[in-house]
Amino acid sequence: MNTILKSLVSIILFVFSSVWLSNAQNNQKNIVWIVCEDISPTLSMYGDNTAKTPNLDALAKESMVYQNAFAPVGVCAPTRSSIITGMYPTSIGTMHMRAGKDVHAWGKRVYERNIPINDIEGNPIRQYSTVIPNDIKCFPEYLRAAGYYCTNNKKTDYQFAAPITAWDENSGKAHWRNRPKDSPFFAVFNFGSTHESRLWKNKDLPLTVHPEDVTVPPYLPDTAISRIDVARHYSNIEIMDSEIAVIINQLKEDGLYENTTIFFYSDHGGPLPREKREIYDSGLKVPFMIKHPNASLTGNSNRLISFVDLAPTLLSLANIKPPKHIQGKAFLGAYEKKSRSYVFGSSDRFDEQTDRIRSVRDDRFLYLKNYYPKKSKYKDIGYRKNIAMMQEMLVIKDKKQLTEAQELWFDTKTEDELYDCKTDPHNLVNLATDPIYNTQLARLKKALRKHQKKHIDLAETPEATLIKNMWPNNVQPQTTIPSYTLKNNKVRLKPTTKGASIAYLLVNKPVKKLNYDSKWQLYTKPIPVKKGQIVYYISERIGFKESIITKKTID
Repeated sequence: MNTILKSLVSIILFVFSSVWLSNAQNNQKNIVWIVCEDISPTLSMYGDNTAKTPNLDALAKESMVYQNAFAPVGVCAPTRSSIITGMYPTSIGTMHMRAGKDVHAWGKRVYERNIPINDIEGNPIRQYSTVIPNDIKCFPEYLRAAGYYCTNNKKTDYQFAAPITAWDENSGKAHWRNRPKDSPFFAVFNFGSTHESRLWKNKDLPLTVHPEDVTVPPYLPDTAISRIDVARHYSNIEIMDSEIAVIINQLKEDGLYENTTIFFYSDHGGPLPREKREIYDSGLKVPFMIKHPNASLTGNSNRLISFVDLAPTLLSLANIKPPKHIQGKAFLGAYEKKSRSYVFGSSDRFDEQTDRIRSVRDDRFLYLKNYYPKKSKYKDIGYRKNIAMMQEMLVIKDKKQLTEAQELWFDTKTEDELYDCKTDPHNLVNLATDPIYNTQLARLKKALRKHQKKHIDLAETPEATLIKNMWPNNVQPQTTIPSYTLKNNKVRLKPTTKGASIAYLLVNKPVKKLNYDSKWQLYTKPIPVKKGQIVYYISERIGFKESIITKKTID
């Protein structure tokens, strides 16, 4: 009887554990991010039908379309640092565009400057990889620890080297199709066809949107050259639409489309002059939509979304509790927080031009605090002068032929700016001195002060000083080799640098050449090993140089 009872109990426990495991696996949603560059909400789901985007249109019909989504900075690298960490760039030292070194740890890519760079006090700035606080991780590391297969194809641009612990794959070949069978996945695909540079790099491609069919924003001269550049941008959007169709079709081919959560967004606002790098809606407001499994949540949402919220939301959707240090708020999933009242933006150094502006935006009003009001709103950035309409606009300015709305960009700033984004979507009428809006101005200024009291702003320290703090003696710090123990046929590794993570390879024969694509595994628990196997391991802390790769053969 006891034997029968034990067998019955074993069967019940096996069935229960199988059901629990199955339910746990079912709760691990597959998630895909489709990320484009440098577009404002100039798409049909936002009321702009200039570009024909049948693939995005179809996706939007099955998605929740967010009407109030914002990047924290109007340019890619600081914003991408916020997305990957769930932190405000100003809190982790990644607010300046750009730090200069955006390499993965093996040093394959280095951004080379050809112009001198100075901080706000005139001190020269070297190229560097930002050393962020030691408790901050790239959020895919938490997903990997939970069993997700995480891929990034292929842009990083985080202001620091993308650690090998962040991604299972990080290359132009990275794809969910390379995952172990039945593993849940998080896959990011970045498309650069709408990037600012494509305004001139694609100039010889046919225009699929005609210049006479576009609307030129009032802050830009309405000329033949402007219309060609605006049409080029809309034509680039159409190129992007055809490119993302490949990913959507692959999901359908694999039978994954219906049950996969798909995010679509742009990394910040549009590429035109007075859009990219600006702290107005033209630089921060973005298209953003999410297709839930089986199109279970569709329509339009006015909820305020900041990109600092993406990391905790992704973790929440995967049923992973976001770490306490993360500053963003999950807006979906098991750990959803209450809706935001405000989103915050920052503007610091962009390439060779340094400034400091902070913003707070609610669902209607935008407030800007200018820390250097004697500076011009316009920043004379060399890279932007590759745009034909920017060159022409400067000529028209010199001839004093700009309209009042266009001349505003070149005015000297005032300490405060306030805009009603409902009646003034282009942010042209500064209401800060209008007594009718004193209440709104005071409320938003108070919200900004409260935000700054809660979150450190590292831009208060000159950038050259920050670098000296990050890189003592002007040398990048290096992660130390982890400790290694072998006991009971298990390898135990432990970081010896505070805040470091560990990656390892377990193989049966020596690897001839180790590189970033060597299928490194994230170390989370002791590794079962057999005699004769080889363990390679490496440790990384974000912003530090990686440790030396260590090899151990199991005796």
